[in-house]
Amino acid sequence: MFITDFIFVFTQNYNMRIVKEIPHPNCKITVFSWNDKYIIKFEKGRLEQTYKISELDVLEEADLNRFLESSFINNVLKRFDEMTSDLNTIMKNI
Repeated sequence: MFITDFIFVFTQNYNMRIVKEIPHPNCKITVFSWNDKYIIKFEKGRLEQTYKISELDVLEEADLNRFLESSFINNVLKRFDEMTSDLNTIMKNI
């Protein structure tokens, strides 16, 4: 393997790309592909949650929509409420 081959393989495996952005009224949802994983990132205001899933565990990118079903999203939104409460509590004490 030549050094240029190594550099190509190295950069190819570590480039993060956006797979898709999913519209949602209560948070921003972005799905990334990076380092043989799908990263599902939820953002709401100044908070974010990320979930990493091996690409080997997902047969097709369309299967990622199962992680976005209402029960999962509802739990994510509840966590955002808890995170906001925790952050507000600690900020009052600073």
